[in-house]
Amino acid sequence: MSVWFITGANRGLGAEIVEKALAAGHQVVATARKPEQVAERFPEAAEKLLAVALDVTDEAQAKAATAAALDRFGRIDVLVNNAGRGLLGAVEEASDAEVRAVYETNVFGLLNVTRAVTPALRAQRSGHIVNLSSVGGFVGAQGWGVYASTKFAIEGLSEAQATELKPLGVQVTLIEPGYFRTDFLDDSSLHRVEAAIDDYADGPAGQMREIASQVNHGQPGDPIKAAQVIVETIDSGTAPLRLQLGADCVAAVEDKLGFVQHELDAWRDVSVSTGFDEAASA
Repeated sequence: MSVWFITGANRGLGAEIVEKALAAGHQVVATARKPEQVAERFPEAAEKLLAVALDVTDEAQAKAATAAALDRFGRIDVLVNNAGRGLLGAVEEASDAEVRAVYETNVFGLLNVTRAVTPALRAQRSGHIVNLSSVGGFVGAQGWGVYASTKFAIEGLSEAQATELKPLGVQVTLIEPGYFRTDFLDDSSLHRVEAAIDDYADGPAGQMREIASQVNHGQPGDPIKAAQVIVETIDSGTAPLRLQLGADCVAAVEDKLGFVQHELDAWRDVSVSTGFDEAASA
């Protein structure tokens, strides 16, 4: 039995992970801005479940939630940084306030919670940090530039922390979901830029706005299956650094790898020509 600490646990993939972790016999600290929604969804899990208020952008709340978890269960074994915020629009269209709001949740919020929980994992010399990235954390796409940039940031942080924490017995895993049938594309979850620019309307960014509306609640990924895979993979003790979820994500990652390899090969001579000449430096 492990203790799971999950952010954004009141709906979507976060709630599904709570359910699967409880079903696997784990104790769960389920955090959300509205923790009462968690308690209402899992009324029979009172002994194994602690619902805690947490706005991840509030560093003091992150520390308080961590303290509450340790006071109740005595340890934390798995941190799942799931809370997130979306923004749809061309990069130029996004205002400073809109960009900062996404970064406050997706990057600085994740860092708040990670800084709060990691000392307990280090002290135990065991644990697992699971960061919810996205296919957009590996492949940038039109209309999702700002959102993707936050996930790219999480990828870099996670790669570094995986190396830093490995000697201390703590693992790090990135989850990269494709399109899953959650409420992520609903108006209640996804923010759209307020000041759209006409020049983008008929181009790729404008088309993505239409696509997002058309595919909403018709996404190919099953969040229940995704949650089960996440819990089973972390429980296995053999979790990879990156776990892609969904056939669409796998295809996008393969295309990106192929594109990068093609450009690397095409420009290899130019790239390696920039070093000091050995004769000149001797």
